[in-house]
Amino acid sequence: MESPLFLLDLLTVHEPGRVWPRFDAGSSVAVIVLWCLVPGGKTGSGGGLLRILVRPEWVFPLGRFVFSRTPPGFRRWGQTMTTPSLPVLDPLAAFVDVGSEQMYVSIAGGPPEVFGTVTDQLHRLRDWLQERKVKSVAMEATGVYWLPLYGVLEAAGFKVVMVNGKQTRNLPGRKTDMKDCQWGATLHAHGLLQAGFVPPAQIRRLQDYLRLRADHLVSAAANVQHQQKALERMNVKLHDVISSLVGTSGSKVIAAILAGERNPDRLLALCDVQIQKKKAERVKESLRGTWAEEHLFALRQAVENWEHYQRQIAACDQRIEAVLREINGPDQPANPPPPIASSKRAGANAPEIDDLHSLLVKLCGGKDLTVLPAHTDYSLLQLIGEVGTDLTQWATEKHFTAWAGLAPGSHQSGKRKGSVRRKRNRAGRLFCVMARSLARSKHIALGGFYRRMAARRGGLVANIALARKLALLFWRVMVKGLSFAEAGLKAYEEQVLETKRRALCRLAKQLGRVVLPSLAEMQTKPA
Repeated sequence: MESPLFLLDLLTVHEPGRVWPRFDAGSSVAVIVLWCLVPGGKTGSGGGLLRILVRPEWVFPLGRFVFSRTPPGFRRWGQTMTTPSLPVLDPLAAFVDVGSEQMYVSIAGGPPEVFGTVTDQLHRLRDWLQERKVKSVAMEATGVYWLPLYGVLEAAGFKVVMVNGKQTRNLPGRKTDMKDCQWGATLHAHGLLQAGFVPPAQIRRLQDYLRLRADHLVSAAANVQHQQKALERMNVKLHDVISSLVGTSGSKVIAAILAGERNPDRLLALCDVQIQKKKAERVKESLRGTWAEEHLFALRQAVENWEHYQRQIAACDQRIEAVLREINGPDQPANPPPPIASSKRAGANAPEIDDLHSLLVKLCGGKDLTVLPAHTDYSLLQLIGEVGTDLTQWATEKHFTAWAGLAPGSHQSGKRKGSVRRKRNRAGRLFCVMARSLARSKHIALGGFYRRMAARRGGLVANIALARKLALLFWRVMVKGLSFAEAGLKAYEEQVLETKRRALCRLAKQLGRVVLPSLAEMQTKPA
């Protein structure tokens, strides 16, 4: 025999005069009758009251609705609507609204608890969740405030789900920390939150050192600009003649200037031999300035700051090397083989680690990714610091490129189809920087792809398109192996050559000519 139906008048949580229902988390309401309130017998105005037919075993979705009395002077009209039930996947799912001073925690949309952000309060939050047998905790990736709590919960064995704040947006006009954590917990209990990518703990350590080193590089570059500004104020144009003020020649000349040397001939003698041969007169003319005391003081401070950041960068390099060796583990053989040398020249900002290439090859499971176009040891180190070495967390290469922001999103409505620009994360921006190095390459097929795309769509679109191809190659090597990626790259190069051959034949036909194979090709071609 079926259970009887009960008629309940409800209003949502934000309405006044509410009475909280005493329901446990369970299945959702299946049949809802929506009623609109019309004051004074008028139609088409007012609204917000829900009249719901329920059985005793039915439960509202985690208590998101509350009881309310019918206001006087209103009559009801409405229609019946059937909705599918929304299952609760985890009735003990928790959500934390992270802040700089307070943490708001709710379990399955229930009343929230408030904790502080000091270490003792984070431990209390962990114990509170353990007492209630919570297994999964979700929270927004808000700045860097989530990192301490993430470490505490991860060490305690919780399944921590980091989500994008766009997934937990509530309805307009309902934005408070209390409601945010309840709404987030409701979504998490129903399994409606998609977990973001967080690298393992060891990769996060490497990431912190690499990002700190990148900050030092930016600060050092700013002080090079300060040196140029101080020289410009004194009308010393040395930076317009030589390639770098912080190179060997530039550093010697500036050090002599700060020591009191003003003679252009003596300053020229400190430069490299090639500069003395090819740019002697220009250098001497550029070294005649006003030598104002205040600008010499600014130049000295800029040089000292640059040298300070160089020491900081060197200290970061030592830490990065230590982390790489720790991740790789101790060397197995008693007599290790000689370090593998990379075939590509290291960049100006690459870390000074003796056997960096062999460390990266070992970290990648014996795969040498520097054989790929635009992949150097430094760029590979930065990519590993952002995504790690286990790329199977992305189901396909398309998932990976979409996560990096190198593939457009969809925006389809009716007959209209459009694209949405995705914001590129750090990994996506790294691939874009790598793609720029192939723009002028002559003997690489991907360089030709960039130039063709740039002619049709412009340089910015071409850069992103080429960066996506580099991301595909990176994913294929890390997931399917180097031979798979090399075969795909070889097939693409052959396709490009075939396209060029067909274009040449079309042009020859238009001009009334015939394209003949070369003698060497005819000799190698089988009969």
